[in-house]
Amino acid sequence: MIQGYAQALVALAETEGDPERVEDELFAFAKAVESNGQLREAMTDPGLPVDRKRATIDEILGDHASQATRSGLGLIVEQGRGRDLARIVERANELGAERRSHVVAEVRTAVPLDAARQQRLAEALGTSTGKQVELKNVVDPSVLGGAVVRIGDEVIDGTVRTRLADAKDALRSR
Repeated sequence: MIQGYAQALVALAETEGDPERVEDELFAFAKAVESNGQLREAMTDPGLPVDRKRATIDEILGDHASQATRSGLGLIVEQGRGRDLARIVERANELGAERRSHVVAEVRTAVPLDAARQQRLAEALGTSTGKQVELKNVVDPSVLGGAVVRIGDEVIDGTVRTRLADAKDALRSR
């Protein structure tokens, strides 16, 4: 079922003419829902009318999102799939990237990455994967420093916390 909704989102994104923008908007909204308990509850509450859910989406997105993004999110909540929003959007991003012969890398950092750093990281990941990489930056203050990169099922943990834990383990084993 997730696959079908993801395909619908990709089709909507392609009709907009700028699928990467729509995918980025969907990704950002899904991460906002994931990280905000009240918003998550609003999107998943079966007792909340669909028109109220749509109004919440419009209120949050304001004038900053495309019609395709609004329509796609509206479709998901109308169909009662709010609980699956993150998985649907993740799959839609993967499908969109696959259509462009790319892979999606979710990068968690403590602060947003500027364009130059995103470009360097995408190039480095592209070299290691042999594919074009589309970065989706998630700001996560719990990271503290460094980054966690997820491409499909592969996770690369380059956080300060992990490096400190590795150093601590190395000192203990001496």
